[in-house]
Amino acid sequence: MPIKGDDLAAEMRLLRDRVVGVTDVVVASADGLLITAETDDAADPEVLAALTAAAVGIARRAGSATGRGPLRHTTARFSDGYLFAQAIGELGLIAVLGDAGMDMKRLHLETQGAAERIGSVLAPDAAAQPTDPRRAAGSADPRKPVGPTD
Repeated sequence: MPIKGDDLAAEMRLLRDRVVGVTDVVVASADGLLITAETDDAADPEVLAALTAAAVGIARRAGSATGRGPLRHTTARFSDGYLFAQAIGELGLIAVLGDAGMDMKRLHLETQGAAERIGSVLAPDAAAQPTDPRRAAGSADPRKPVGPTD
């Protein structure tokens, strides 16, 4: 099913409208390829997509290596603003840039629903078809076998 660009654009506009301080929103594949963006002239959306994918990858690996569980989101705070990134399953990510006054509490609330809706637009059948049968069977670690290992 093709990606519905109007649906993605609407979700990005909702984030910008509902959260004070949001300046840019990018949706990208998990490997950092830009899918769509709503950015101002200060941010190159393709570069933002690639860098955010790298940050999400590092954060996922840190969570895995330290036993802290699956990544929910990662935030970088700079002197003049924030970069907030949330994984959308294993398929993609959403990156939100904001100024120093960005309402982070509101952003956390709004991105939960937005990530679910964006995920359903990117792959409407993904929830019904797990990508790794070991995860579907309940193994938290896809490297561990499922079932008897005698």
